[in-house]
Amino acid sequence: MRIISGKLKGRRLAPPADRSVRPTSDKVKEAIFSMIAEYMGEDTVCADVFSGTGNLGLEAISRGAGTVYFGDRSRESIALTRENITHCRAEDQAVVIPGEYTHMLSRLREKVDIFFLDPPYGDGLLLNCMDIIAQRGLLSEEGIIVAEHDAKDQMPDELPGLRKIKDKKYGSIGVSVYEGADR
Repeated sequence: MRIISGKLKGRRLAPPADRSVRPTSDKVKEAIFSMIAEYMGEDTVCADVFSGTGNLGLEAISRGAGTVYFGDRSRESIALTRENITHCRAEDQAVVIPGEYTHMLSRLREKVDIFFLDPPYGDGLLLNCMDIIAQRGLLSEEGIIVAEHDAKDQMPDELPGLRKIKDKKYGSIGVSVYEGADR
């Protein structure tokens, strides 16, 4: 697991100690960032809601994001995320919010341009998390949600306040991108 592109390119990230955390593979991560390149900018605000290792959020920082919020309910994942942030010397651009995703989302004090959602598959967290983001108006006007899920799961074309704009499969992993329905 490494940073693929940008100012931190080539940095290796500390992997999880066991299989309870499923980091996004370099292949899928590269595909995701190709899909969303037009949304990345110097002042982009991102949120890596189920951060695990911090892999997606740190890739966003490397590619120019101004601020990235990292959250996870697992103490081990938060420790690993912090370790990787320190290793990448990205502390000035990272805000870590430990706890359930509902807690993290309640602590956001600004609109987010890109949400990265990669929750444990099969726990029913993904759609609930997206619903909270839409209900609370946390997505910026031009913002997107990148949802990683099991490729067998068919994500809805529309959700309250959101609509799917991209949908790709990479082996057993599906990636769906949503924007606000008002755009």
